[in-house]
Amino acid sequence: MDLPVLWAFILAFAVFAYVVLDGFDLGVGILFPTLEAGSQRSQAMNSVAPVWDGNETWLIMGGGGLMAAFPLAYAIIMPALYAPIIAMLLALVFRGVAFEFRWRDPAHEWFWDMSFAGGSLVAAFAQGVTLGALLQGINVDGRAYGGGWWDWLSPFSLLTGVSLVIGYALLGSTWLIMKTEGALQDKAFYYAKTCGLATVACVAAVSLATPFLEEAFYERWFAWPNILFTAQVPLLVTIAAAAYFYSLHRRWEIFPFLLALGLFALSMLGLGISVFPDVIPGRITIHEAASPESSLIFMLVGAGILIPIILAYTAYSYWVFRGKVGHEGYH
Repeated sequence: MDLPVLWAFILAFAVFAYVVLDGFDLGVGILFPTLEAGSQRSQAMNSVAPVWDGNETWLIMGGGGLMAAFPLAYAIIMPALYAPIIAMLLALVFRGVAFEFRWRDPAHEWFWDMSFAGGSLVAAFAQGVTLGALLQGINVDGRAYGGGWWDWLSPFSLLTGVSLVIGYALLGSTWLIMKTEGALQDKAFYYAKTCGLATVACVAAVSLATPFLEEAFYERWFAWPNILFTAQVPLLVTIAAAAYFYSLHRRWEIFPFLLALGLFALSMLGLGISVFPDVIPGRITIHEAASPESSLIFMLVGAGILIPIILAYTAYSYWVFRGKVGHEGYH
């Protein structure tokens, strides 16, 4: 068993689970200022209130797992990306506080609404910038970060930041289609269409730019016979996008959300094709950054116990709070 590769897939699963589960509630926050104050905002916030904090379990697992399984990569990535990562964490704190105080401090509801929306926007943008900065390459000097404070900031990282904001707004709008009805659901259908078009455009832009960031990226996508397999990814994206817009046209409630998740899954697959087997693209491979085998085995036992437990209580919480959020703002 190749333990470093296995742990890379475990961490990729944790990241994807976070994007899937926390992406839609960040998306609800991004759309929040466009909703009518009062009933619509209460419905939107209550649709994610029972599950939002559990969703962030996967973010903790991804960060902690990176530090434990690939300590060299963690030691290099963190100094390179301190600014966007700290911005993301502070934004998540603000939006987390807003969940509690909005109901208990109605005199300043507008402030907590903007904290929820602003925290969601900044967190999503910072996550996208972090991804873009990692893909464009990190300057490594020996076994340490060798770049400057602002190396993370580039046109490509800004593109990925904006793209993830739009993508999360897509997830948020399709979530609201599932969880609400009436005027708010009609508005969500409109946002799902506009955000869907923008997301497809962003996926195309990032996909076209990524192979030219590193020579290795280009070879993994276009070298023969790799292209026979990698060409299926844009084809599947096209099919998923067409099915998504057809589901909106038919005003289906569940399939838009599932197909939006499919677009994210295919994007994640494309990211994996570009990066694997590196953990820091073009600099350090998974095997070079991995912890000793004994440590990976020890952690694997814990992960084998805890991940099924996390999946079970996550599934149970979604089952308990299934169904629509009523006009009064409660399930």
